[in-house]
Amino acid sequence: MADQYATQARRFRWGIPESFNMGRAIVAGKADDAIALWDVAEDLSFRTFTFGALRREANRLANGLMHLGVAPGDRVGILLSQSIELVVSHLATYLLGAVAVPLFVLFGDEAISYRINDAGCRLLIADATDWPRLSRIRPDWTTVTHVLLTHTSTAMGSEVLAWDRVCGEASAHFTPRPSKADDPALVIYTSGTTGSPKGALHAHRVLLGHLPGVVMPHQRFPLPGDAMWTPADWAWIGGLLDVLLPSLYYGVPVVAYRSRKFDPEHTMELLRRLPIRNVFFPPTALRLLRAAIDRPLPGIALRTLASGGESLGADLTEWVRRVFDVVAAEFYGQTEANLLISNAPDIFPPVPGSIGRAVYGHAIHLITDEGNEARPGEVGEITVALPDPVAFLGYWNRPDATQAKTAGQRIHTGDLARQDELGNVFFVGRSDDVINSAGYRMGPTEIEAVIATHPQVSMVAVIGKPDPVRGEIVKAFIVPTSASFDQNQLTREVQALVRQRLGAHEYPREVEFLDALPVTATGKVERRTLRLREPGQ
Repeated sequence: MADQYATQARRFRWGIPESFNMGRAIVAGKADDAIALWDVAEDLSFRTFTFGALRREANRLANGLMHLGVAPGDRVGILLSQSIELVVSHLATYLLGAVAVPLFVLFGDEAISYRINDAGCRLLIADATDWPRLSRIRPDWTTVTHVLLTHTSTAMGSEVLAWDRVCGEASAHFTPRPSKADDPALVIYTSGTTGSPKGALHAHRVLLGHLPGVVMPHQRFPLPGDAMWTPADWAWIGGLLDVLLPSLYYGVPVVAYRSRKFDPEHTMELLRRLPIRNVFFPPTALRLLRAAIDRPLPGIALRTLASGGESLGADLTEWVRRVFDVVAAEFYGQTEANLLISNAPDIFPPVPGSIGRAVYGHAIHLITDEGNEARPGEVGEITVALPDPVAFLGYWNRPDATQAKTAGQRIHTGDLARQDELGNVFFVGRSDDVINSAGYRMGPTEIEAVIATHPQVSMVAVIGKPDPVRGEIVKAFIVPTSASFDQNQLTREVQALVRQRLGAHEYPREVEFLDALPVTATGKVERRTLRLREPGQ
């Protein structure tokens, strides 16, 4: 199987046409009666939408936006959760040649206004149920001329319009604006874990760039009967470009369902009720599922399960195999350049702890602090050579940050990893997460993976705490599985476990127990927040 990977990687060639529009590529060439979307409500009832309906609604909204003065290049904010309206909003924006700015519905007021103003959004599309709070911050938006509200037929003023009115009066026929593959299409903001959020500007070609990274973890995707879902919000690159847009491009139906709070029981019922065959589960979601479910459940027939964002660890990987009867395929990417590394269980056997190998078409290099390519087993920064169709065009209005991120014709991820002789990549951690203790440089990921195997540990995060003797010591923050446990005993057991599995230099000299870990909106643990709890950071 290793030869199969090498052969396919060697034969792969990008076929990026000069002209390409994401919206047109998705709505064109699909049978009118083919299922495109199941839009699921909180009670798990659902509406079914075909590609014919999707095409007509996207055309109507594109005509409506054009009538409102949205022009090619204008930014359109989309503050919606998983829904038919979100899909239509994205497609209409692309068809028009405008630039979509997805916004997370659980953002606070300041976060929403910052992104709207930073991107200079001309129009905002939001749900009418959010208007009471949005109306309070509407005066802060300096560039927005119209707000379009879904799930209402009543306009709330000359600037606040009803979706039904705008789309209902528009034609179902629209001629897409000719677009180059390199034309701007999308601004996705980084999670802001290392400074102020920055808008990563992507071109229409980003969809084509993602396809190999979807096919590898989902094993020959698409196959007949495939249907995709993720609990990850479509405002983030993982939900939007790992799941939604590639699936629709291939003609694979997608499930639109994301509860305001992740519910393991609802999730399993959803997997039973709809013919979902392919899922992308962030690691946090899998951990929550594991805490509630520990046996295979009837009526669920997944073909593939992919995960990315944090390492799963051997224990969680084994749980996935036992409960879902699939091999979890971990992958890696960033907002600026996504789906760069992936496992492909049907092509090469995943190695425990590895996030996979370079996805076909991407030139991945691990670069040491000295600027050399890392040898097998040596730690280096993950970089990807430019040009690359999945790479962003640059940060919105941040030329200095763009230059730093792309220095030397490479995207510098800031993430550290090591690689074995076969090309399997092992994530070590963020460069600013690396722990330097008594001359040993350690990433938190492997330590966390070992601690997470303890049956009394629900979640764990590891940081380096300043120490006058060692420079830093390893400190673990643990969320226990239950409230009834002996802190001293669990601390000793965790320390012994790490000593045994990784070595005495990596065990956590301090352990603190928390009710919950701070996480970003995408579910990644905010180690920076944990570091700020410690004196001297």
